[in-house]
Amino acid sequence: MKKSKYLLWGLASATGVFIYVSAIAWLIFNAPKIFGELDSFLTPLFVLLLLVISASITGLMVFGKPISLYLDNHKKEAFSLLFITLSCLILFATGLVIVLLLR
Repeated sequence: MKKSKYLLWGLASATGVFIYVSAIAWLIFNAPKIFGELDSFLTPLFVLLLLVISASITGLMVFGKPISLYLDNHKKEAFSLLFITLSCLILFATGLVIVLLLR
């Protein structure tokens, strides 16, 4: 792949993670409105299962293609894609911090 394709792939992966995390944050923020007040064993069970599922999904989005490239003996490209994806995530997080500070 060309470097521009790695940049686009990394940006797409980071954007996917950002959208997924935003959806989960929205769900957690609105959970009392959606589900009502839940005060049972099922609530922490759901939260922990959601954590495991979310870690798996975001891990796959961030590490899936780099691991595939690495196993295909494209080690330099794998690390480049991983660092591009992480850099995009850091930029998204920095943008969120700036928006929060300006509020």
